[in-house]
Amino acid sequence: MNSNVTANGLIIAAPSSGSGKTVVTLGILAHLKSQGVRVTSLKTGPDYIDPAFHAKATGRACLNADCWAMREDTLAAIAATQGADSDLVVCEGVMGLFDGATSNEGSTADLAQITGWPVVLVVDSRSQGASAGALVKGFATFRKGVTIAGVIFNRVGTERHQRVIREAMAEAVPDVPVLGMIPMESSLELPSRHLGLVQAAEHHGLDGLMKTAGAVIGRHVDMDALQALATGWRTRGEIKPLAPLGNRIAVARDEAFAFAYPMVLDGWRNQGADISFFSPLDDQAPAVDADAVFLPGGYPELHAYRISSADTFLDGVRAAAKRGAMVYGECGGYMVLGRGMQDADGTTHAMAGLLPLGTSFETRKLHLGYRRLVLIAETPLGRVHAKLRGHEFHYATITNEGPGNHLFEAQDADGVKLGRCGLVQGRVCGSFVHLIDREPRP
Repeated sequence: MNSNVTANGLIIAAPSSGSGKTVVTLGILAHLKSQGVRVTSLKTGPDYIDPAFHAKATGRACLNADCWAMREDTLAAIAATQGADSDLVVCEGVMGLFDGATSNEGSTADLAQITGWPVVLVVDSRSQGASAGALVKGFATFRKGVTIAGVIFNRVGTERHQRVIREAMAEAVPDVPVLGMIPMESSLELPSRHLGLVQAAEHHGLDGLMKTAGAVIGRHVDMDALQALATGWRTRGEIKPLAPLGNRIAVARDEAFAFAYPMVLDGWRNQGADISFFSPLDDQAPAVDADAVFLPGGYPELHAYRISSADTFLDGVRAAAKRGAMVYGECGGYMVLGRGMQDADGTTHAMAGLLPLGTSFETRKLHLGYRRLVLIAETPLGRVHAKLRGHEFHYATITNEGPGNHLFEAQDADGVKLGRCGLVQGRVCGSFVHLIDREPRP
């Protein structure tokens, strides 16, 4: 058990999405590792993709830290895990610093206030000069308890541009140091697709990009000054966000099923569960002795034909359900448990057929947001009326559903009722929601 761990950390945030904080964070992580610093990382919010890039940069798992979806005990245990055997925890923020699940909950600023960690602001300076000083002053004075301890200006142009920004900063916020100015670097751009960045496992030039990003940060950012800003958060606890699905849990893991939170898997292990992995894309079946099977989300729609042709995988999941194992799917995994999935071209591919569900990507519709959930069926996820929190992010539409029992009553982060969602058929269940933690007690 982690006990009395001081997690020495800082937060990399930005005024808005698109400022370049992910690449800057990756560069910081890569540079620190190259200098022999024992660095670990966190990612604010429910993101699955950025943490995989962090893990590539540090060689150590990146965990999510979500102020809306996680209880404070879970947050503390996550920080304790990352702080143990680490010189520095670097946490990448989400969206803009003060943007969260609602207008006043779940922001990166909330995490800064809980942890006491200082914020290093990454500002995209492409379209501003002296205004950068006013922007930083606004962020530095907007909320008590949140400390803007330094600024990195990204995508800076000429020497004159740099001079104008430095002079504006000296006048507007003389106590906030400029830690660095990073010039335009086209080699640091990361490719994207509909759910965010292309996954780290699919980015074949990632090693080169990490090396380049680390070198750029080393040249243009005062890394000694940045590390000196970090402060300690006294934490303790062991990660246990969700009840384990079983004693021996087989988890699908490959490019189609990559969206499993490491802290959820760690939590199951911490409660005594054994975890094994298998690859549906390689036509592997779950372990025959597994008493639970977990199909996480990912990009099954990009591999629909391959999945529908993976007879060993599909028969293995069906066999697990037949022998009474718990079979649970989230988002993409939920769709694979259904009868069929229609790809972007309108072709329908047969899936496991364990739930009365048909889905389609031919007509895409964005479903995005945090979810408050109440279980309305008894499963290993919890008893009836148990409350959970999670996140939904997909473009699939439901073409047919039921008959069958639903899994959850759902609300959004603002408490707006969304109705019933998910399906349960015996020991097989799932929904489009990625579960994160139990509901905090009032």
